[in-house]
Amino acid sequence: MFNIFRRNASKSQLRPPRAPGDTIRQADAAALRDWAQGREFVEAYIEPETVVNEMSVVVVDEQGDYIRRRIGGPKGIDAVAKLLGCPVFDAEETGYPQRMRERMERERVLRRREEQRQRRERFSQGRNPETGEAV
Repeated sequence: MFNIFRRNASKSQLRPPRAPGDTIRQADAAALRDWAQGREFVEAYIEPETVVNEMSVVVVDEQGDYIRRRIGGPKGIDAVAKLLGCPVFDAEETGYPQRMRERMERERVLRRREEQRQRRERFSQGRNPETGEAV
């Protein structure tokens, strides 16, 4: 009834989007190169492959601004290091830099303030603050 040794168990049909040996795509390499050009104190953080996402890199500058691109697999790590000539870290081991987290939080606060301003504006015009429809 139960196969406790799982010899004939079917394998999962979930597969990563690309083969683990693939390297960075040309479009992603160009985007990373263009973004990093002229920026100071650039660091790269490798994000692991999951079932739904292939291995990716987050490149962070001195101000906490960042860009994320897919790199395909382990060969992409070497390609990024050679392409950008910057330190490369494992995001699972080191985490993301504080400046990046602070920038994300600042942008989130600014987005929320803008949304609140728009809601107040709609309310003052006699419209529904959530949908914008006339009341």
